[in-house]
Amino acid sequence: MEQISIMVFPCGSEIGLELHRALKDVRFITLYGASGAEDHGRCVYENYIGGIPFITDPAFVDALNEAIDRYRIQWIFPALDSVIAALSRVRDRLHAKLLTCADDAVQVCRSKARTYERLAGCDFLPGVYENPDAVPHYPVIIKPAEGQGSQGFMVIESREALLYELAQRNEAQVICEYLPGEEYTVDCFTDRHGEVRYASCRTRSRVKNGISVCSNLVPPDERVREIAEEINRRIPMRGVWFFQLKRSVSGEYRLLECATRVAGTMCLERAVGVNLPLLTLFDALDMDVEIAPQLSAASVDRALYNVFSLDLDYDEVYIDYDDTLIVKNRVNFTVLRFIYQCIERKIKVILLTRHETDVRQDMQAFRIFPGLFDGVICIPRSEKKTDHVSPSPKALFIDDSFAERDAMRRAFGITALGVDAVEALIDERQ
Repeated sequence: MEQISIMVFPCGSEIGLELHRALKDVRFITLYGASGAEDHGRCVYENYIGGIPFITDPAFVDALNEAIDRYRIQWIFPALDSVIAALSRVRDRLHAKLLTCADDAVQVCRSKARTYERLAGCDFLPGVYENPDAVPHYPVIIKPAEGQGSQGFMVIESREALLYELAQRNEAQVICEYLPGEEYTVDCFTDRHGEVRYASCRTRSRVKNGISVCSNLVPPDERVREIAEEINRRIPMRGVWFFQLKRSVSGEYRLLECATRVAGTMCLERAVGVNLPLLTLFDALDMDVEIAPQLSAASVDRALYNVFSLDLDYDEVYIDYDDTLIVKNRVNFTVLRFIYQCIERKIKVILLTRHETDVRQDMQAFRIFPGLFDGVICIPRSEKKTDHVSPSPKALFIDDSFAERDAMRRAFGITALGVDAVEALIDERQ
């Protein structure tokens, strides 16, 4: 397959980061990340395009097209609900194609009110009340008519509280039945023939800032499949999309919302062998696809992680073995990854150790190839490491021992870091 260039915009959203993980290692995809505001995307996208105007800026389309032309972008994967809606409205003016549903589906799903209108009569809709006078009992919930996730969601316990909250909000609201049961996301894929090829249900066991950070796949449910197909019939989809369900007081599924995009926690589908963003690209290229999940059970738990930016320039690395590369009789994968990063960047790496037995033989026991290193220096325990090296002024020394690091710093004035700091040396832009 010929090389294909894809822009993810905005690339620093949770959706944009999931798209990066899903597509970065596909050999025929050149992936670009674009953003308006500086965000986490610049830390993970090797090809990063900053300074794109906000979607509300009159210059937005022209600036985006300029970037599309400069980098020869063929496809855009929108990565935020508001951006999907904005790009969809101007898709005829864009110099690249969108990897999302038709504009009708995009705009309907952007509005909960319009979604409920399009699905009127379906038995999986929650009770929706036109005004406070129509509410039969409390509690109820209110949420913005246009929005995503749990933004603006609130449980209301009384008529007085509802009237007060409605008066405080400037945008249109939807008043809905209160749903106390478990919440689910259903990750879907519809092919270009209009057939729902995939509908996988997972729990939203723990949610933080509207994002599912703990999720478990649940066994196939024919009722969930029926809901997916009815939504798809009334709101024709294409490619990746999802919807969210919650159980009512009686245990029945009720629809919360639909979205015409990738979900951040769709990583769980990738884990079982179903890459929905990649399938969406194949379908957009008018290719027939086969979907064959390899596992029926999986779970994911998500948390913040660190990406560092250091004012550090080094041209060679001296690194310890015991308690640095090998810790508690196990390979330190972070250190090993850093070594390979140095090799890729043609930075010399020298093993400097007081290991008491044959270090090369012991490395082979851990399946570590001694040829990873540009040199292996073994010194007697009674001698100083500083007496066996002549580091460059920009050398980096890594050792678990503070005394060793301090001696190296004092002797040569070079940067000396502990094994706990190696995490900060990893470049995620790969």
